[in-house]
Amino acid sequence: MPAYAELSELLDPRTTVLLTVECQEGVVGADSALPELAEQARAGGVLANVARLVAAAHESGVQVVHAIAERRPDGRGASRNARLFRAAERLPVQQVSGTPAVRVAAPIEVAEEDLVVRRLHGLSPLQGTDVDPLLRNLGCRTLIVTGVSANVAVPNAVFDAVNRGYTAVVPADAIAGVPCEYTPAMIRHTLALVATVATTDEVLACLERPRGLRRA
Repeated sequence: MPAYAELSELLDPRTTVLLTVECQEGVVGADSALPELAEQARAGGVLANVARLVAAAHESGVQVVHAIAERRPDGRGASRNARLFRAAERLPVQQVSGTPAVRVAAPIEVAEEDLVVRRLHGLSPLQGTDVDPLLRNLGCRTLIVTGVSANVAVPNAVFDAVNRGYTAVVPADAIAGVPCEYTPAMIRHTLALVATVATTDEVLACLERPRGLRRA
């Protein structure tokens, strides 16, 4: 884990953005299309940690961006070039635009100043979405990546962030995947090679320190 001084320098509120990945009711909520993943996110405390990080970001002036995956009711424009997409079409809960499934899941609170970015295709919260240009316009240098899943969307977000010149910070206990033993293996053998891995408490200690700084 990084030293406090090192992490604190990375997490300057003026240049840090917190990204939540697919923390939506249809993925991690009570009526999830993916109940095993939802169970890992909830029972393991991951969703609660994401909520804590979001609350601290709101207090410290760190911008929050929520990345939501959804599809049109008619499926137009949706990706179908992988088994994952075709399997998702058969799930009992669909991530349809405008439905409760694509709302940010409790206990995460969405503030008025938060940005919610919705994508209709692909695997990545950054590639082919508004997230990257928004981050640049916000002056982002460090991106805190949280949410699900450690199998697909989270590593996509981390790799895309690094490839675009951002420094990625991953709170290891604020991401979830399936099966439960996969997430620590992904963090240790893959994400730790390209991102700064910390804990939620370590990130919170940096965000909650007195600075008197707020994003304009």
